[in-house]
Amino acid sequence: MSAPNKSYDPVEVEALKPEAIDRAREEALAAIAAAGDLPALREARIAHAGDRSPLALANREIGALPPHAKAEAGRRVGQARGAVGQALRTRQAELEAERDERVLAEEAVDVSLPYDRVPAGARHPLTTLMERIEDVFTAMGYEVAEGPEAEAEWFNFDALNISADHPARSESDTFFVAGTGAGGEGGAPGEGSGVVLRTHTSPVQIRSLLERELPVYVICPGRVYRTDELDATHTPVFHQVELLAVDQGLTMADLKGTLDHMVQSLFGEDLRTRLRPSFFPFTEPSAEMDMVCYACRGESVGNPDRPCRVCSSEGWIELGGCGMVNPRVLTACGVDPEKYSGFAFGFGIERMLMFRHNVEDMRDMVEADVRFTRPFGMEI
Repeated sequence: MSAPNKSYDPVEVEALKPEAIDRAREEALAAIAAAGDLPALREARIAHAGDRSPLALANREIGALPPHAKAEAGRRVGQARGAVGQALRTRQAELEAERDERVLAEEAVDVSLPYDRVPAGARHPLTTLMERIEDVFTAMGYEVAEGPEAEAEWFNFDALNISADHPARSESDTFFVAGTGAGGEGGAPGEGSGVVLRTHTSPVQIRSLLERELPVYVICPGRVYRTDELDATHTPVFHQVELLAVDQGLTMADLKGTLDHMVQSLFGEDLRTRLRPSFFPFTEPSAEMDMVCYACRGESVGNPDRPCRVCSSEGWIELGGCGMVNPRVLTACGVDPEKYSGFAFGFGIERMLMFRHNVEDMRDMVEADVRFTRPFGMEI
């Protein structure tokens, strides 16, 4: 076996010649400097620093050299590859910085412009207030009851002890859909009765007494209709919420406590209510419910230096009617008035909205102007 060729000259290997290595390094540096973006630099990296690049192939030839020749060839190739690697890192940083600056310039956001060109919507305040009132009473154990808006006269009038000659049953007060008879005699409730657009949500109370087992605790919100002209304080279509409680042993004290809780939940814990004698066919005794003016808290009464436009310096605001359910109404619904008693009250949602938010014109609530509804937001 022959000995190693110790006289082997690496200069004779083409890939390891100094001029070949210098040429490969210069070509690599030129390609790297000419790369105008990151994809072009990636191609230059593969061509001049990859596994098949001239410098990589030259590095493989070093292993075939005799020991005394490897050091010099390795130093020459290592320096060339180091220069190429450093050039790649420097150019990589430069191109990434250029890319980031370009992205910032091209995708810049003008924060002074509106963030959303589509304006945010808003729930109608009547809907929000109605749901808030429902929450107050459902938390007390009441159920929410609903009924038809086109209602039989028997449910709307007769069962509520409103006689056939009552002024509310005239066409000047009520929208009639079909017929004008009193109806409801000798058959099922409402059979043969005329049909009206309900003038209050009290018919829902009648339906609740007929359909539910006693005791009954319901709240009845909904849309009602009366032949009023549309002006600042009236509208032919508006919303009411009524409450009915029928159980054994209920008194006016229970009614007063319920009213106090409602007013304090909706207007403030320091507000008081009072009852003034009144008359309604469906309650006996009946009363008008007032609450202390939420604006002046009654301090404007007899004080000319502090007039109150909300209550006209009277100190009280009328909210609605209430009273103990008339025994005739209980009898019409098949409830024994000797065993059961009940109380009821009702008020307009629009009127309460005007009180809570200082709305001066009821027409703003029905004209569908987003400038009115948007300030109330999207409360749920």
